[in-house]
Order: sequence, then structure tokens, then C-alpha cells
Amino acid sequence: MKVYDISSPIFEGMPVYKDKKEKQPKLTTVTNGYVTETRLEIDAHTGTHVDAPLHMIVNGETIETISIEKLVGQCKVFDLTGVNDKVTKEDLERFEIQRDDFIILKTKNSFDEEFNFDFIYLEESGARYLAEIGIRGVGIDTLGIERSQEGHPTHKTLFTNNVIIVEGLRLKEIPEGQYFMVISPLKLAGIDGAPARALLFEGLKEE
Repeated sequence: MKVYDISSPIFEGMPVYKDKKEKQPKLTTVTNGYVTETRLEIDAHTGTHVDAPLHMIVNGETIETISIEKLVGQCKVFDLTGVNDKVTKEDLERFEIQRDDFIILKTKNSFDEEFNFDFIYLEESGARYLAEIGIRGVGIDTLGIERSQEGHPTHKTLFTNNVIIVEGLRLKEIPEGQYFMVISPLKLAGIDGAPARALLFEGLKEE
């Protein structure tokens, strides 16, 4: 069995959304020579993370309302590295997508080492298509699932249809295919998202 860690490392100077200084993590280490402790200050949407509906919907549900069971199980990784600019309904129609699937979109973003302001994103028509099918979740290899869409329709379409959003995955070394997935957000409560560790297992099936 092969295990792929598809989560982003967290460190000072790491890629953050739109290179905003205030989103950079801050690590403060103190030692007395034999005991070392580090204080970590991070944005809830740092690196690989799970969005909660509150992120884009007024009075939306918070991160602890997302069932961990929905973040563990089979998933499908789709190779969309040939797509430019945005992933649309037409780009997704060629894949076998079924109700309750958790899908992961591998795009050209996987080959960026720094934040790319022109990252590939999931366009509104693609989000509506996935919501109509009734998938349980979608992950993408960039720090935002959409850009340049007034009113954030991709987020809102997915959230209002109970579709989980995972952003900031690292998929450069991941071939297209089916995997057993474990995404484990920090057990935070009452807020709009949480950093997560994300793993894919090759050759592992649900019983």
C-alpha cells in the first residue's frame, strides 16, 4: 500500500492567498537550552484546509458541523492539467462522476511553487454541474476554489448544496485514479475553516 501526503507544509514564507502579508504564519520559538516550545499563529485558511459555509454565507454553518465521516473514504482524482484558466461543466462532463463522490481536481496549479494570481479555478457552471449530481465534496490544488467571480458563486453553489470544499492540496506527484482519502481538519469550533492534513492511500478499499 502506498501513501501520498497531499497536504502543504506550514512554514514562515510559505505561499499564502494573494501573497497577503497578514496571512503569513508566524512561528515564535523559545528555548531555555533544554526545553523548546514554539507558538504558532496562523490563518484558518492556511495551506491545505477545509472551508466551512460560514466562510462565504452569512450565518452559515461552522467548521465543526462538517462530519469527519464525509472526509474519509473513496475519492476520485481527475487530471485537468490540460485546462487553461478555469474548469467548466464541459471539462467535467467527460469524467464518471456519481452522487456522493468526493472528487479532487488536479490542474496546472500543482506545478506552481509560488502563489499564482492567475490560478486555475472551478467556474460557476462546473460548480452547478457537480451540485446537481450531488457529490459530497471537492478538493483543488490551489488556495482558492474560485477567482474573478463577483459574489463568489462557486463557493455559494457548493455550500448551499452541502458540498464540502477542500483547498490547497498538493497533487504534482498524484496520478489520476481512485484512492482512499483521509482529510483531517484541526478540531476547531465556531469558525469558518480549519487547516488539515490530507492523505491518499493507493490500493486501499472500503469494506
